[in-house]
Amino acid sequence: MTDTANLVQRLPNDIGGLSAGKIEQVDHELEPWEKRCHALADVLDFHKIINTEEKRCGVEALGAEMVAKLSYYERWIVAFANILFRKRILTPTELALKMQDVQKRWDAYDNGVHAHGPDDLGDGPA
Repeated sequence: MTDTANLVQRLPNDIGGLSAGKIEQVDHELEPWEKRCHALADVLDFHKIINTEEKRCGVEALGAEMVAKLSYYERWIVAFANILFRKRILTPTELALKMQDVQKRWDAYDNGVHAHGPDDLGDGPA
């Protein structure tokens, strides 16, 4: 198959049959933000806002370069944001403002203003 045919016929996450290095399977504890991302996926699906098929299509729509560079849950977050923007449930400005708010809370925790951990503030670093 030519490179052009590969680009046209294969989706970014369709890597079956391609040569690759050995896959290292390692069990690891999810980071708190990864757990929140997974919970968000469950909530969005439960409330019929974003279903599994939309999430899969959203990840594929990121393109091969982003899929290759982002971690598993980073892909989910970017896909969720793009889908919510497309559905006009969330705007990029609203997301940016919320991210600034979360960063301020994290900075306050990081600077010793709060005695509790970042999860007690609602969020850790993004």
